[in-house]
Amino acid sequence: MWTHGHFYWNELMTHDVNKAKDFYATTLGWRYEDMPMPEGVYHVVKDEGPAPIGGIMQMPKDVPAGTPPHWFSYIAVDDVDKRVSALESAGGKVFRPAFDVPGVGRIAIVADATGAMMGWMTPAAQE
Repeated sequence: MWTHGHFYWNELMTHDVNKAKDFYATTLGWRYEDMPMPEGVYHVVKDEGPAPIGGIMQMPKDVPAGTPPHWFSYIAVDDVDKRVSALESAGGKVFRPAFDVPGVGRIAIVADATGAMMGWMTPAAQE
């Protein structure tokens, strides 16, 4: 279950997925489940428990050139469309309007009033 306003998911966007996977497997004992996606393979991160703890992906093509590898965080919100509509009037910026990811949720890529980027998402109902 998720809670509004809490960090929900973290993913590593990198130019060298295999190197990153090897690093975290060696240093933290992470293992991975591959999830095919239209843009490539998303590597769901697992530790010793059954629940996923994050993801690793190839740097998306729409990320500005020169962007270094980085961890990207998503915050769960009760209604992403409603929350994003209030974001700009509070000094934030929308970089990618809300979109749906089947089985995952509705996500918008935004920045706060200081310029810090993140994803806001309303997670899909889980079985």
